[in-house]
Amino acid sequence: MQRMRRMRTAVKVLVLVLVLMWSVADPADAITIKEEKELSREFLELLKKQLPLIEDPLIVDYVNAVGRKLLTVLPEQPFEYQFYVVQQDVYNAFATPAGHIFLYSGLLAAMESEEELAGILAHEISHVVSRHISEKIERSKNVNKLMLAGMIAGILLGAAGAGDAGSALMMGSAAGAQTLMLAYSRADENEADQLGLNTLYKAGYRGEGMVSMFEKIRSKQWFGAEEIPTYVMTHPAVESRIGDVNRRVQNFNRKYKQPPLVDPVPFIRMHTRLLTQYGDAKVVLHQYRQAYEKDPDDPLLNYRYGLILGRTGKRTEAIKHLNKALAARPLDTDILTDLGKLYFYDGQYDQAIKLLEGAVGAGTQQPDGLYFLARAHQETGHLDTALSYFEALLENHPDYNQAHFDIGKVYSQMRRQGDAFFHLGRFYYGKGDMKKAAFQLKKALEFDQAPQQRKATEALLAKIETAARDSNKNKKKNNKPRQ
Repeated sequence: MQRMRRMRTAVKVLVLVLVLMWSVADPADAITIKEEKELSREFLELLKKQLPLIEDPLIVDYVNAVGRKLLTVLPEQPFEYQFYVVQQDVYNAFATPAGHIFLYSGLLAAMESEEELAGILAHEISHVVSRHISEKIERSKNVNKLMLAGMIAGILLGAAGAGDAGSALMMGSAAGAQTLMLAYSRADENEADQLGLNTLYKAGYRGEGMVSMFEKIRSKQWFGAEEIPTYVMTHPAVESRIGDVNRRVQNFNRKYKQPPLVDPVPFIRMHTRLLTQYGDAKVVLHQYRQAYEKDPDDPLLNYRYGLILGRTGKRTEAIKHLNKALAARPLDTDILTDLGKLYFYDGQYDQAIKLLEGAVGAGTQQPDGLYFLARAHQETGHLDTALSYFEALLENHPDYNQAHFDIGKVYSQMRRQGDAFFHLGRFYYGKGDMKKAAFQLKKALEFDQAPQQRKATEALLAKIETAARDSNKNKKKNNKPRQ
């Protein structure tokens, strides 16, 4: 089943690439910023439908915050960068044109610090800043487009974890065009390494994080040819680049001194969530059980062990361990929030509300605190209270997609159908399903809405319709007979 799904993804990506290449690879024109954005938008819509993206705000917001910190030290960019986490246990990361950067959960799980995350993100950002992918499209104007399209699809599919499908496309299209490799060249990699290191130091990160991540990627490939990370395929010469990057790091340290280490707590919080909620449940359960048995009084180990127990359905045991952790750290809002979530899933809504109100009142940084507090009030029929918490959540976290779906249900229960359809439209928009999003937004306009809400509905609908028109124009342009 999974193999068939990957093959369907391969076909869809290849068709999309063929359509787009006829649009942007005209021999008379180089790819422009506008064309790069259009190309990226088409790919992004498909990738969001095909890749299993993690939407957990504790993880995604953290990765985006590190990415934005790096971007603040760069010149103003023509693109609005976004960072995504793909739920696949592989060592990979890749950037599309126009600043969309995808990081895989397997690679993120292998990291041990924010410095390592910043090292990989700085490298990928540097590929976008240098427009390496776009330059290759531009330089390929006189190359057989079928070969080029297959190679782009093969690389992106390999990056997307499509395995054999991506390799087959890439190998088949490479015949007769071995010199045109859309995997980054050694020169591309050196440029990204150098610009990435400059960016790291300017942003206050140590360069050792980039070195240690390259070493981890290198060690992964020694298990056998079938285990070579996709990152090595699309980012070649990791082995020989490690020494170069390390020498640059030492030079930076001598010249500017090492920046101080960043606060490790946000990374630990994110990493704990990633492993306990999205890692291999059996592996993580075994790992945390062993750690707990060695030190059963450690509150952090009780907390982590309780989280993975809860994920595997052992909620009674999980609640016991989180209560033990809370007794040792009664002001820890992470423990309060996650214990409240466990009570919510166990149907103990009053206990969940008590704990979650404590976490929210103490200023928890987890948007989950507000979300599950709203959900608990929704389940107990306190719709006005639920609505107030949902609204507070979305005011500060407008991209918390599941909250749009649930507040839509609350509005529907309160017979505020215009608001209900708007938030359902916003939910499908976040999912990348523009057809369903447009349907819901059009339905919203049939009902009474506050002026500000109606304006937001019309603006989002206009954005969807403009993108659809641009896409149709490209298709019509591509269907015209070529001289």
